[in-house]
Amino acid sequence: MEKRACLECGEPLRGRADQKFCSDYCRNTYNNKVDKDTKNLIRNINNRLKKNYKILSELNTKGKTKVSRTKLYDKGFDFQLFTSIYNTKTGNTYFYVYNQGYLPLENELFLLVKQE
Repeated sequence: MEKRACLECGEPLRGRADQKFCSDYCRNTYNNKVDKDTKNLIRNINNRLKKNYKILSELNTKGKTKVSRTKLYDKGFDFQLFTSIYNTKTGNTYFYVYNQGYLPLENELFLLVKQE
């Protein structure tokens, strides 16, 4: 008979034939190690998207407003991260972070909009 061992700690397994871990602790520890770098990358990007969303929400309380690039930068806004792009028939390009969007205007201004 084949001896089975826990994938995390190596302890012998008793019980079901398809069992891979000796405890919930070992299962969680093992799964947290799998693709750790990828999970960290995704977590960091999601945190930066949340920050961008929070900044746009705080500056755009009325659903539509204009702000300067400096004001966005000062709050830590990252212009490289957004969730979608919307091109209008008139050729304007809106960048969205979930339902909060911005349109680059002249003179370093941005129109902030909220999609309902």
